[in-house]
Amino acid sequence: MTLAPSDASLRTHAESLWVALSAQLPGLSIEVLPTVDSTNTRLMQQAREGLVGPTVLVAETQTAGRGRMGKAWHTTTHRALTFSLGLPLAPADWSGLSLVVGLSLARSLHPELRLKWPNDLWWQQRKVGGILVETANIAQRPERYVVIGVGLNLDTPSQQAWPNDEAQTMAPQAPAGLCEVLGPEVAVTRGDVLSKVLPGLVADVMRFECEGFGPFAQAFAERDALAGLSVSLSDGQQGVACGLDAHGGLQVQTAQGMMAVTSSTVSVRPC
Repeated sequence: MTLAPSDASLRTHAESLWVALSAQLPGLSIEVLPTVDSTNTRLMQQAREGLVGPTVLVAETQTAGRGRMGKAWHTTTHRALTFSLGLPLAPADWSGLSLVVGLSLARSLHPELRLKWPNDLWWQQRKVGGILVETANIAQRPERYVVIGVGLNLDTPSQQAWPNDEAQTMAPQAPAGLCEVLGPEVAVTRGDVLSKVLPGLVADVMRFECEGFGPFAQAFAERDALAGLSVSLSDGQQGVACGLDAHGGLQVQTAQGMMAVTSSTVSVRPC
């Protein structure tokens, strides 16, 4: 476990998390870096070099963070929690993993957080966090190495800090911060938030490996931010979001009929 000396909150909580999760994830490493280009990029590079043990990488500052479809996710010190969880997995069906991650985070943080398919956390129709899931082959092993990247705004980002693609295409309003979600009486530090979300995330990802998306489907539906809304797809089509299919695909009722949308093909935003 490597810890940066400049963040006492992360130091304390990372140590406690390592103790709590090591039995569940033998060989676990927790690393906190002052600055990194992208926590996902770093873990994917390590996986390609053969380092595929369970790892949590936390960045105080992330200079080249990425969202889905190459969108930027920039962070500055103390304004956001950015971390990636990497571990070998071999589920029978990978469909719905990003949905399970979002659901896990939302359940750990607040009962009124909603989920915008496929990878955003919303607070009152404003984006408060995002997820990026990537995988890599592991030589001569049946598992794949999955890297789950999480970015959560702690403070409400200023307008100048929004990447254009995040502010204009991912949500109809300005991004939100967990300080708004949890309220002024709750101290929102990165260490506190990491401790809130990481144990549940590990448990839910391991359950997903064994049972797939099915056990999580109803809970996701109860937090589905798009259900019943008119939506616009990045390929130009429009329709009404009608929940998810059995594999976690978004069902959209269009003029041509019901279509199933996968996260690898298009992005979706409310009209």
